[in-house]
Amino acid sequence: MCIIYIIIIENLNGKIVKKKRPVNLDLTTIKFPITAISSILHRLSGIIIFFTIGFFFWLLNISLASPEGFSQAELIMKNISLKILLWFILTILLYHSISGIRFMMIDFGYIPETLKVGIRSSKIVFIITILLSIVVGVLLW
Repeated sequence: MCIIYIIIIENLNGKIVKKKRPVNLDLTTIKFPITAISSILHRLSGIIIFFTIGFFFWLLNISLASPEGFSQAELIMKNISLKILLWFILTILLYHSISGIRFMMIDFGYIPETLKVGIRSSKIVFIITILLSIVVGVLLW
């Protein structure tokens, strides 16, 4: 589904120019580059971390309150579905941290802002995240 809009723009010379631009409203037909996927996932992971940090603080509060509370937190974490959720959240946290380091290195000029380097660094972030996610999964079980 492509709609063409007529945009009236005044150019630098003061003349009014009509431009016909196609507008694609079906986002499923767009193939995002890996750098865009990395950026979008970094933002989504930040949102997920923001909403799940309360669970970790609650669990920490229970475990530090008393020896019985520690036993209760330990019992909670023995549930297989919560272990999977914890692994998922820790994977998201790892991705967000590694991707954040990548973005800071780009911002500080340690990594050049070229397409080739951006694609390579995005792939490296995904590979490191997968490897560390496997390590976290092994440590949890």
